[in-house]
Amino acid sequence: MRTIAVYPGSFDPPTFGHLDIIDRSSRVFSRVIVSVALNIRKNVMFTPAERVALLGKLTRSYSNVEIDSFRGLLVNYARDKGAHVVVRGLRAISDFEYEFQMAHMNKKLAAEVDTVFMMTGERYSYISSNIVKEIAAFGGKIDDLVPALVRDQVLRKIRKGK
Repeated sequence: MRTIAVYPGSFDPPTFGHLDIIDRSSRVFSRVIVSVALNIRKNVMFTPAERVALLGKLTRSYSNVEIDSFRGLLVNYARDKGAHVVVRGLRAISDFEYEFQMAHMNKKLAAEVDTVFMMTGERYSYISSNIVKEIAAFGGKIDDLVPALVRDQVLRKIRKGK
């Protein structure tokens, strides 16, 4: 049976932690759709198209990973894509409470869609997109947090903003 999974997120910007989850998901599921969520509550650095393009370049070596974006309810998007699994990465206990609530709400909305939690690799557990942006904004090095392609784009955005 082919299992299609959706890995949603803001990916603003994509980090090594995100790539860790993508890599591991690609080995578990037949097809992984990494989808940029168009979340109006978040203050973003990159447009949805820029995030999709970055993720496309970062994942081009995976034959079973595709990049997309969506707006609206995740479960509706999953249904439209024929996915029965949502992949969520967990860095710490603090992530779990929110993700637990969302997984139960998604299950209530779409009983056929399950959520699978993957613990981010220990070496990436402290990385978040917001931390990357903040460190970069104050001139700190982000080389160990994001791929060089992402680092260059983050720094370009910060230079343009000043």
